[in-house]
Amino acid sequence: MTEISVPTIQDIKAAHQQLYDQIRLTPVWQWKGDVSEEAVGRDTQVYLKMELFQYAGSFKPRGALMNMHNLTSTQLEKGVTAVSAGNHAIAVAYAAKSMNTTAKVVMPKSANKYRVEKCRSLGAEVELVDDVHLAFDRVEEIKEQEGRAFIHPFEGRLAALGTATVGLELHQEVPDLDAVIVPIGGGGLCAGISSAIKQLNPQCKVFGVEPEGADSMSKSLKSGKPESIEKVATIADSLGAPHAAPYSFALCQKFVNDVVLVTDQELASAMKLTFEELKLAVEPAGASALAALVGPLKYRLEGKKVGLILCGTNINTEAFNQILEQYL
Repeated sequence: MTEISVPTIQDIKAAHQQLYDQIRLTPVWQWKGDVSEEAVGRDTQVYLKMELFQYAGSFKPRGALMNMHNLTSTQLEKGVTAVSAGNHAIAVAYAAKSMNTTAKVVMPKSANKYRVEKCRSLGAEVELVDDVHLAFDRVEEIKEQEGRAFIHPFEGRLAALGTATVGLELHQEVPDLDAVIVPIGGGGLCAGISSAIKQLNPQCKVFGVEPEGADSMSKSLKSGKPESIEKVATIADSLGAPHAAPYSFALCQKFVNDVVLVTDQELASAMKLTFEELKLAVEPAGASALAALVGPLKYRLEGKKVGLILCGTNINTEAFNQILEQYL
């Protein structure tokens, strides 16, 4: 197992205090009723951490802000840059505005137009390029030419400290959970939440969930080292990281009990269930934890007290309807 500097509970509480005025303390809500009993079992208790209500529509500002708080005043004057198809770009735009600096984000032309316009509405300059590979190349040019600080979407100790505050808040609301299910894209959210939950409640199991078409963390945990995948093929573009990275992988390796996979159809079904039963319109990534609970983890967690992370909701009406029409 890779040796790393694990965020302590003291570190995580200090991070939470640092972020307190710039983030929302998102609610935890217990899902009860006939539909929940049918979907997950009568004796299974389900608690939803509503991180979709976070500023910028996802958990991402927590990590972005932690990184920006550690920039020098000179670096903040020059501004920041990022590459993303959506949630991270929006979060960096929000965080830059919150920190009184500027953001230039690079997005592929395939990015959802709603997300592009959301970045611009928050004051970011958006550059659109043909694909993700060119986006990374362009960000490197921006760093060199303009001196902007690069804000990584999921890797590093600061990103994990930011996402660990989600786990801290969940534990404070429901301290005796048996399990927590966390979406995995690059692994930054799961790395932080698992490090907080496992240190606060060692008996609680942490399960990651990935789309079948973006299973870099599953492959990495099996091989024992960060792995890449040849292509990303899933409707959950927010979970479409092409590789795992060393720090977030190491935290997941240390604290995550298992990672399960869900299909795009299972994601679409969970989106529909979330909308019809909870009256929430979430993107595929935001429905992934529920897809795992009603799917591959249903019987493993039957009768348990389970926390789910609803991680984001940056989707427009058109895209939401298209997914449901295509898969259901």
